[in-house]
Parts: sequence; structure tokens; C-alpha cells
Amino acid sequence: MPSNEFVLGLVQMRCGTDPAANMDKAIARVHEAAQQDAQIVCLPELFLSPYFCNTHDPKLFDLAEPIPGPRTETLSKAAKSAGVVLVASLFEQRMVGLCHNTAVVFDADGKMLGRYRKMHIPHDPLFFEKYYFRPGDLGFQVFPTRFGKVGTLVCWDQWFPEGARATALKGAELLVYPTAIGWHPREKAEFGKQQHDAWETIQRSHGIANGCYVAAINRVGFEPSPAGDGLEFWGASFVSDPFGVVLARGSHTNEEIVIASCSRARVEDVRRNWPFFRDRRTDAYGDLTKDAAD
Repeated sequence: MPSNEFVLGLVQMRCGTDPAANMDKAIARVHEAAQQDAQIVCLPELFLSPYFCNTHDPKLFDLAEPIPGPRTETLSKAAKSAGVVLVASLFEQRMVGLCHNTAVVFDADGKMLGRYRKMHIPHDPLFFEKYYFRPGDLGFQVFPTRFGKVGTLVCWDQWFPEGARATALKGAELLVYPTAIGWHPREKAEFGKQQHDAWETIQRSHGIANGCYVAAINRVGFEPSPAGDGLEFWGASFVSDPFGVVLARGSHTNEEIVIASCSRARVEDVRRNWPFFRDRRTDAYGDLTKDAAD
């Protein structure tokens, strides 16, 4: 039975061109987080490489791997060795030409509990994900782990309240968002603060609306792109509580481990005093499953 508290460790890191080196770094950070009492450790989106979706290149499908596979085996051993629940984001190949952006969850004994395939796939300048990823087909997922009920979503999912709500309704105490988001250098001076504020605010609002903890785990560092000025990943990984209070936040530039202790009593208190689930009008929400009216 989980205790009244669980401790999160978010691994904010730079991601280089060598997948093996990225894996070694990530595993070292997992153990460092465990040494700081983290029980649930989360890695950034697609941490094994630079963010490759900034271009269209069929050779980059070589980065994909089946799940389960050698990399999930390595991550399983790391979770077991560190004694932590581990959330890792991978480029999953189901078959040649059919891939997903997938979060995999390992329990503290190393068992792979399952996977979540990213549901919302962006296609914006330097974020050409529809070229690489098919939208998820497993629905929204919650994984009962040794240390808590973990709901997994990925990056672009974080802008959609429907995904957060659906995951919370399945029992999530924590919504985890492995992320790769950054500034276009030409836009940063004019729009950078607004963009970052919107990103954090929308996710904190998911915590408030659903009475649960939220964790966003981003990479840092500038990464060039074959076309354009590249992307400056803004870090700022954070944990917010069930009323949107930020408990811990990383810097915009540094590799670091963000640690936060989370109380189940806080979830209970917020949900009792702000009973949004009680007052939902599920009889009136049918239009939410339709496209916008013409």
C-alpha cells in the first residue's frame, strides 16, 4: 500500500547525438535522483537523441526500436537497480514505416507495466512530428505503480484539457508530461516569455481542474536544425500540486534533477473542497466529441 507521500525526480538534461551516451547519462541521473530519495523518476521526451523532428529525413527512422527491445531492457534494469518507478520516452517502431512517440513505465522492480502512445501529434515549424509518428491507439493510460498511480501523457498532449481529464478520471494521482519544447531564436525576444508562461499555465490548470499533481520534464540546450535557426529548449521542468502551486522548478539552461515531495492528503483536501468531479455535467458534454461547427 503506498504511503501518504511520494517523491518525484525530474531529469532535465541535454541530449547529444550518441544514443548510447544519452542512455548512460540518463541512467546515471536516475541513480542520482534515487540517492536524493526520488521514488518516481521521469526522463524528457525522446531523450536518446537530439530532437530529430525538426526536419524530414527518412534515415532518422533508424533511431526507432521495437518495444520491448534492447533499450527497454536497459531501462528496466536501471529502474530495478535504483529501486524507482521510471517513465521513459522512446521512438517506438511497430513495423517499418509505422512508428509512435511512446512513454514506457517501469515499476520499481524493473517490470515494464506498459506503454502510452502519444495521442496528439503536432506539425509546426521545426516540430514535424506527423512525418514520424502515427497518433496513439492505446487510449489514455494510468499505471498503478509501487509508489502511486501514474498517468502518462507526452508533450503536445499538455495543451489539451481533454487528455488530462480522461487520464485523471482513470484514477491518476500524477500526470507526467515528458517534453521537448523550446524557442525559435528569432521569436524569443518578442514572444519567449509569453510562450513559456502559457506552457506552464496550461499544465498547472490541469492540476487544478483534476485535483492531481502535474510534472513536466523538458530538455535544455540549443540544437541546430538542417533548415531554420534551430531550437533553444527552455528547460524549466516543474512539479505543481493539485491546486496549481509550483513545488519545484528547474532553470532554463542547466542540466539538473528537480525533486519534489507530493502528499496524497493534499489531493484529498483539494478534491473535497473544490469538488469539480462532483459537479461535472456529463449529460451536456456530447458536443466535445465533435469537430467545431461550420
